[in-house]
Amino acid sequence: MATSCSGPHRDDLSIAFAGLAGGLLMWLLGQHTQADRPLGGAWVLLPLIVTAGLEVLRRLRPQTALLLGFLALVGDQFTSGSLATVLMFTDLVYAAVLYGSRSAADRIPVIAGLVTVTAAMGFIAWYGTSEAVFIGVVIGLVTLVPAATGALVRNHRDAAESARSQARQSIRLAEMDRAQAITAERTRMARELHDMVANRLTAIALHSTAALSLDDPGNAKSALAVIRENGVEGLSEMRRLIGLLRDRSSEADPAPVPTLDGLGALAARARANGLDVTVDDTRPPGPELPSPVDFAAYRITQESLTNALKHAAPGPVIVHLAQQDDVLTVQVSSPFADHSEQPEVPGSGAGLIGMRERVALLHGSFQAGPQVTADGRCWQVCASLPIDQPVLSTPAEGTP
Repeated sequence: MATSCSGPHRDDLSIAFAGLAGGLLMWLLGQHTQADRPLGGAWVLLPLIVTAGLEVLRRLRPQTALLLGFLALVGDQFTSGSLATVLMFTDLVYAAVLYGSRSAADRIPVIAGLVTVTAAMGFIAWYGTSEAVFIGVVIGLVTLVPAATGALVRNHRDAAESARSQARQSIRLAEMDRAQAITAERTRMARELHDMVANRLTAIALHSTAALSLDDPGNAKSALAVIRENGVEGLSEMRRLIGLLRDRSSEADPAPVPTLDGLGALAARARANGLDVTVDDTRPPGPELPSPVDFAAYRITQESLTNALKHAAPGPVIVHLAQQDDVLTVQVSSPFADHSEQPEVPGSGAGLIGMRERVALLHGSFQAGPQVTADGRCWQVCASLPIDQPVLSTPAEGTP
């Protein structure tokens, strides 16, 4: 682990001061660890002061402090000896493993073990008595034990840091997933809101324009009646959507999901709004469509009729439904109008985007654009929806 170079740590200064003070006190009291050494008297203070000074570097330069501390410990063996010097050296060994580089932390315990075993065997061969075993144990306590302790503490610290890093990463991933989920939900709700309300507002805009331009009170009253009907139904759908947004845990009965069974009512509303709609349903009798496919087909038809109401030229609008080889085809054709001027009800393009997204969620194909037919040019929307393929995302039951 890299160490900081900003300056000595406060704890290191405290350890150095405590070690030096303890060593001086033991010297004044005449407490020594050895006798009959070449250097007596105050010589014992030299390795003590050096080791205490190296304690200041135990975090800044741990390996350098250990090397110089070992030399100071060797020098201490030629004096009467100080227990404080030995204890501070063990702390230097511990600090070198804990704060040094990873390679040093791996090497130092191995070196300490080899030194302990080699020294013990050497003293046994020299003395040949149990005293050599005691010396080996002391050497192990001074070198191997602090090195092993430092390695153990470092491993626990690294494991804790790794766990914290994984936790932070998990939090970041969870936040990313949450943001993506919010974005996806907002996109879905925007699509549903557009499909539910755009048809009503388009009819209101067109009929209000007509009402303003009519001088006949009877026709104006009829247009206002259509405006009122679309306004009330649009408001009802808006309230239902707002209720779902506010409380998804409500125990009230869920609102019915629109399906192709309601295609007749949808076409009737379109006719009331002024479209000449013909529904051509050639599907063979059989089991009901999967709910996601049925729902998507209804919304695609609804949005296509809304676009026809906004942009199509006068003429028939044909809704064609077909089912073949487990594929449902929804095709809506309307007279093509080449608008040279701004349309009365401008579009934002969100309708086509929403239809394309619905088809993509069902792994289908979607096309929309002008086509040339025997009756002339028309605007055609064609969606192919696989019935049996897996679905990436489906609307929950009771939601729009």
